[in-house]
Amino acid sequence: MRAIMVFLIGMLAVTTAAAAPAKTAAPEQIEAAASRFLGGFAATQQARGHRVEYALSHVDARLSLRSCEKELSVGFNTDPWKTPNPSLQVRCTGQQPWRIFLPTTVSIYGDVLVASRLLARGDRISADAFEPRTAQLNASRREPITDPATLTGMELRRSVRAGTVFTADLVSAPDAVQRGDHVMITAQSGGFSVSSRGKALANGRIGEQVLVENLSSSRQVKARVTAPGMVEVSM
Repeated sequence: MRAIMVFLIGMLAVTTAAAAPAKTAAPEQIEAAASRFLGGFAATQQARGHRVEYALSHVDARLSLRSCEKELSVGFNTDPWKTPNPSLQVRCTGQQPWRIFLPTTVSIYGDVLVASRLLARGDRISADAFEPRTAQLNASRREPITDPATLTGMELRRSVRAGTVFTADLVSAPDAVQRGDHVMITAQSGGFSVSSRGKALANGRIGEQVLVENLSSSRQVKARVTAPGMVEVSM
């Protein structure tokens, strides 16, 4: 009889343990992990000269997820530099893994270059045509230009008003060679090169191919523009 009682008590204990509800991850724990991640991102960007403001949506209190025995893994699911509304992925990588996605608002501020006056299409950008200003860097998908050396000497694709943020799609490299220019033609073959004088028969930017006339032989050849007034022919 004693053995039977011990067995029944043991079975009752097992049944009770099996019936006990599994621990769940509290929404506050998920939000805390997400907030720590966003705080770390903001600190990293601050060290790089940027200011970050962020807001995290609350986790639905009705959400039922198993408690994770490991530290929750958090990361951006979308690029915060390309949208002010990236989502976060929060993951449990324990024995019973799960993941959820949390919407956020992330605003990244930093120095950009804006037009200091009205500029027309085709204008060559000089140092006095732009000025620095603090703006939201991820307000649009177009990446702003922040380096004055990159912007100086570029050519506008379209007219812009004063205060317009310069982005890569607004400018292009000017022609390094124009039709009628006298150019230096370099012909290379292995480690051997020969230079001669020529005349450009078309406009071209660095990296583009243009037709040039060799002034010594009067032959026309295609050459790649390598620098202002310089073209190269491969042999």
